[in-house]
Amino acid sequence: MAGPHAKLSELGEATPVRVDVDGVPVCLVRLGDTVKAVHDTCSHQQWSLSDDGMVWGNGVECSLHGSTFDLDDGRPSSLPATTPIPTFAVRLDGDAVTVDVADATNDAPFPEH
Repeated sequence: MAGPHAKLSELGEATPVRVDVDGVPVCLVRLGDTVKAVHDTCSHQQWSLSDDGMVWGNGVECSLHGSTFDLDDGRPSSLPATTPIPTFAVRLDGDAVTVDVADATNDAPFPEH
């Protein structure tokens, strides 16, 4: 969990941003003063969620086919994806954003990337 992996002040509101943490692609989304982290790879066709992805409420939508994943539990709320993606714990320390990818906060399988 070495870090920080991003700066809170550099994350745009409701804008998916990709960071690599220990070889794992992570999609960060700032919602106000909180930051959520999910695996950056869509479970449907291994597309980057931060690549032109959109944030709707508490979900991030894949720009390839429109599957949306909940930022808290990783579950897809729309097809074509049916498999959840891993979610990760985020620690904020002032402006420093650190992500722990060693242990996902849900039991979703890690997508190929």
